[in-house]
Amino acid sequence: MNLIVSLFLGIVQGVTEFLPISSSGHLSILQNLFKMDYSEEAHLLFDMLLHFGTLISICAVYRAEIKTMFSDGLDFLRMRNDSDSGEPVTLKPPARALFFVLVGTIPMFVAAIFMSFVSRLFFSTAFVGFALIITGAILFVSDKYIQVGNKTEKTMTIKDAIIIGLAQAVTILPGLSRSGTTISVGLARGLNKNYAVRFSLLLSIPAVFGGMIVSLFKAIRAGADFSLFPVYLAGFIVAAVVGFFAIQLIRRLMAKDGIGKFSYYCWGIGALTLILSLVLK
Repeated sequence: MNLIVSLFLGIVQGVTEFLPISSSGHLSILQNLFKMDYSEEAHLLFDMLLHFGTLISICAVYRAEIKTMFSDGLDFLRMRNDSDSGEPVTLKPPARALFFVLVGTIPMFVAAIFMSFVSRLFFSTAFVGFALIITGAILFVSDKYIQVGNKTEKTMTIKDAIIIGLAQAVTILPGLSRSGTTISVGLARGLNKNYAVRFSLLLSIPAVFGGMIVSLFKAIRAGADFSLFPVYLAGFIVAAVVGFFAIQLIRRLMAKDGIGKFSYYCWGIGALTLILSLVLK
């Protein structure tokens, strides 16, 4: 891997991780169709750093919310332990948001069982193209036919968190957009636009962190090539910076017009991928 490839993949990761167009799908297309010098098996340390870059992006944008979620969560646990009266101790909205993120993460543990099978689909360009078309359909239906609700962390339910978490678990399939699917399902469950985006991105933190840790352990076990670390670091920085602005973009787009227009991009790239998978077979 050279510096140009590292920078380019950092841009791809930062943009596609948060915009509803599937990061795994684009990485699969770049590797399988265009034979780009990137293989997760050969560059596990780089894969970990890309995940770390996008994790930093989310934490930078939502740093105040994350801090409040944890502080209110700890306050709730302390009050519950110290309360001698029979009166119930209620969760504040930020602590409720943390609770729902944790609940919504549970399905990912089940999805992890199927990762060995799913990883093989990464090399099926036809499957990725089909999944991108499905992503486009999800975005289109979400934009045209789902009536936006007004739920926030104050009124969201455990059932909502589990269903959105199940949607996130399904997106381990390459070509299905994690952000697009979870935002769309959140809207279908009655979340308002702002909170649908925020919950989707906060829900991604444990998933991205988990992927980062798995890649790190794999890299250590495989014997990472640290001679390429400066090249990897450049991609990491680009992924973090681009990811930060991608989050700001999707928040603005969601507040203004929604994310339905991305369906046309997903349909186009998905159809082109299917055609190329047949032509270049």
